[in-house]
Amino acid sequence: MTTTLIHSAHLITGGVETPDAWVRFEDGRVAAVGSGSSWTDADTVIDATAVAGDGAILTPGFVDIHGHGGAGAAFDDGMDAIRIAREMHRSHGTTRAVVSLVTAPVDDLVRRVGEIADLMLTDADIVGSHLEGPFLDPAHHGAHEPSLLRHPVASDVQRLLDAGRGTVRQVTLAPELPGGIEAIRLVVAAGAAAAVGHTSADAAQANSAFEAGATILTHAFNAMPGIHHRAPGPVLTAAADHRVVLEAIADNVHLDPLVIKLLFDSAPGRVALVTDAMAAAGSADGGYDLGATKVTVKDGIARADDTGSIAGSTLTQDIALQRSIAAGASLVEAVRALTETPARAIGLDAQLGALAPGYLGDAVILDAGLGVAHVQAGGPLA
Repeated sequence: MTTTLIHSAHLITGGVETPDAWVRFEDGRVAAVGSGSSWTDADTVIDATAVAGDGAILTPGFVDIHGHGGAGAAFDDGMDAIRIAREMHRSHGTTRAVVSLVTAPVDDLVRRVGEIADLMLTDADIVGSHLEGPFLDPAHHGAHEPSLLRHPVASDVQRLLDAGRGTVRQVTLAPELPGGIEAIRLVVAAGAAAAVGHTSADAAQANSAFEAGATILTHAFNAMPGIHHRAPGPVLTAAADHRVVLEAIADNVHLDPLVIKLLFDSAPGRVALVTDAMAAAGSADGGYDLGATKVTVKDGIARADDTGSIAGSTLTQDIALQRSIAAGASLVEAVRALTETPARAIGLDAQLGALAPGYLGDAVILDAGLGVAHVQAGGPLA
């Protein structure tokens, strides 16, 4: 048995803050949690204050349910590219991630979803795939190639789900498209989360999607109707529905800081901070590919060459944490939005997103300025 102990940290987990806390890990899982000097020796002992200084903070590992790449590599480009990007994001605290795929021909997506399922057999930090397309509204295609968009025909949806062999965690679609509601039911029946996004849906159509089983709003406010005082749209509909988690890209580009705070206030405990990061995250400005779309990154902002639409982000989750708190979210709620809530959104909250006995031993030590000082990954999913 291999044991690790982290002590002398301000622990934040499960919506609770515990000063001078310690956590003991055994064989990749949390074995015990306490405070003060009641801890016992372990094979590896980490003094959080020695690693991160006074005010050291200990949180569960971050979970990103929506990202497309980083370190110059795109998740759409295969196993090696996924590993390159994940290494970079892991260094910023993201210990587990869903691999998001952009719109492509169905045959290509079938192959890629199968490759991700294979990769999960060896790479424990990959927890599934996310199909962001091709079942999107052409009027809100964003950086997705419009010519590749299609209606969610049941046979296509089922084929993609089957290709994942139970590892597709999330499917984003526009519910107002022909076949949209039936597609949501198929996704949910397969054990994945159906997400409303890249959509022209009004409040009634969004509500129909949630009644059919959709439980995520993909990157809230982006690629969908906004809020009008006589047309609340999908965002307020999602915020009012306690079954729904709202993704937020807290980069101060996709969302103004006031809107970041609005989301936390409107849907407490139901905001999932995501990166929506593309290949340029952790890399330099310049030209990149996002699926079939050419993208130019300037001053850290990615835009599609043909339309000027925002094309993913260059965000990492530690920066999302910092910007959420700067926007007015509490530390406890911002950490929850990086850990517990995204894990719950994809049905993995019994194993991920908390530092409590039995959970996977993913942990992040932050310094008082919320910089990442230490990242620890636990064992594989059960």
